[in-house]
Amino acid sequence: MSSTHSSSRPARSRILGASLAIGALSALALGSVAHAQSPSAAAMESPAAAGEAYTVDAATTDLGTFLTGEDGKTLYFFTPDAVPGASVCEGDCIANWPAFLLEADETLAAGEGVTGVLATFPRSDGTMQVSYDGRPVYYFIGDQAAGDVKGQGIGDVWFVAAVDGSVPAPAASTAP
Repeated sequence: MSSTHSSSRPARSRILGASLAIGALSALALGSVAHAQSPSAAAMESPAAAGEAYTVDAATTDLGTFLTGEDGKTLYFFTPDAVPGASVCEGDCIANWPAFLLEADETLAAGEGVTGVLATFPRSDGTMQVSYDGRPVYYFIGDQAAGDVKGQGIGDVWFVAAVDGSVPAPAASTAP
C-alpha cells in the first residue's frame, strides 16, 4: 500500500509543480500589463492607495499626433526594438534615450486622444519600462521642455511615438 502512495507521489508533485508554474506565469503576464484608464477613472482612485498616476497624453504638430509623458515631454519609438515588450536600448543608448519607467506603486492613465494599449514590461535590469501597443517608449536627453522634438529622425531610428503606432518620416533637414 505504501508503494502505491510513493509511486503516485512523484506524479502528484509534478502536477502540482506544473500548476504552480502556470499560475506564476499567468500572474506575471497579467501583472505586466497596466491597461490605460480614462482620466475620470484615474481621478476616482485614491492617490495614496495607487501611488502616482502618470498620464500619457497626445500632442499634435506638423509631425502628426504623438505621445507625451511626464511634464508634456515627447516620447519616442526606437525602430531596432523589433520584439513587442522588449528593449534593445542599453548602455550609451539608454543614457541618451532614457526609458519611460514606472515604479511598482505607480500607474498609467491614457489622456484624451491616446487610443492604444499602455503597458509595462521588465527591462534586463529589472526596472519596468512603459510600452505603447507593445513598443517601448523613451525620452530624449536633448528635449528640455514640453513640445521639444529634437530627437525626431536621429540616426533614422528614433521617431516621435505616433498615437497610431506608425513611424513618421524623418524631419526635413534645413541644412544647405
